[in-house]
Amino acid sequence: MRDELRRQTPDFKFHIWLEPLELAGMDGNTLFVRAPEHIRSWVGERYLPLLRRAAARAVGERAVVEIVGPGWSRPETSAAGPAVTRPEPHESALNPKYTFEQFVIGGGNRFAHAAALAVAELPAQAYNPLFLHGPPGLGKTHLLHAIGNFVSRYGAGLRVRYATVEQFTTAFVEAVRGDRMAAFKDSYRQVDLVLIDDVQFLASKERTREEFFHTFNALLDSGRQLVMTSDRCPEDLAQLESRLTERFRSGLVVELEPPSVEVRRAILEKRARLDGVSVPPDVLAEIAALVSSSVRALEGALIRVVAYASLREEELTPGLVRHVLRRLGAAQVQPACSISEIVDAAAREFGVQRESLLARDRRPDVAAARQVAMYLARELTDHSLPEIGRGIGGRNHATVLHAVNRVSASLNSNPAVRSAVDNLRKQLGQPA
Repeated sequence: MRDELRRQTPDFKFHIWLEPLELAGMDGNTLFVRAPEHIRSWVGERYLPLLRRAAARAVGERAVVEIVGPGWSRPETSAAGPAVTRPEPHESALNPKYTFEQFVIGGGNRFAHAAALAVAELPAQAYNPLFLHGPPGLGKTHLLHAIGNFVSRYGAGLRVRYATVEQFTTAFVEAVRGDRMAAFKDSYRQVDLVLIDDVQFLASKERTREEFFHTFNALLDSGRQLVMTSDRCPEDLAQLESRLTERFRSGLVVELEPPSVEVRRAILEKRARLDGVSVPPDVLAEIAALVSSSVRALEGALIRVVAYASLREEELTPGLVRHVLRRLGAAQVQPACSISEIVDAAAREFGVQRESLLARDRRPDVAAARQVAMYLARELTDHSLPEIGRGIGGRNHATVLHAVNRVSASLNSNPAVRSAVDNLRKQLGQPA
């Protein structure tokens, strides 16, 4: 089915929208396709017919496709067929894309990366347990999967078990209901490496906490490796019993911090390179400057900006980045434009050469573009009139002031000038 989608879709759109999709399960003629949350609605709106056609060719004409989110779990029974078996959380649940090679190292995560790699190379000998914590989207899950992938590949047969707390809880409840507790305990306590994601959610699950406490003890007592992640440090997990948080603190506790702007830019460069997308460096720098909340938000912003430009056939510019991210509420700040950006945008809008705009060219269209550029530089930057003059061909402040006054007077009387200014504000990612 994936090969069919690749044949039917341009490479760029396939990498952005379809490659992240995963087959989550089947129930009769229904295929459940899992999509990351930030592209789920768009895939459903734009690509569902294509997915259905591909499913029909791969499975049969009666195939039905449903787009589901990351948290979806398979139905236990189906009216159209036998019960669907829920997969046990094991090495196949690991995301193969989350490896140490794909992890971008910076000051905020260097220690966490080193600790995770040490655990992967020497399970149960380096740091046990290893507790990684930090706000969502900083790479905790990436490191967790990277450990599992490394051990699965190089661990000489060591067995790996990965699960979120929700998956652990679901398996525990089903084991209790089905009188399969012995099998459940063995599935976690008889493997060599257990990776548990989002342990903060144990706070609301009393019976699960008790079972996890005993599983924790059994793993460490038998010399097996345990790695956990949380959005808070053990001391801040106030709703957990002290006996559990004490065990979390008994090994190595490492915090992941938000990446610096340089690291954010490196993450975007690597993401663009892996996706085979050509993105100008100034565009990557703009996204890195605007989105600082998490790596997940950063990569999502890149996808949105590139997709927007592709679908609208617009040039990728820093201004377009500001426009798209402001509309989506993804930008953290709205920095002023640079004079150089404004000059470039004005030259494009008026159809003149940048060199002509900066030179002593007095042709009417060039002069109009130059004056509008000066007006917007005064409005959208913090530069003084002399600084604007120096940035636009070495003019003096009187020339800039004349241009600003002239364009201001024309905005109400000349629709062409008003339209050009509004278009430029939009291109520069500023409110019209």
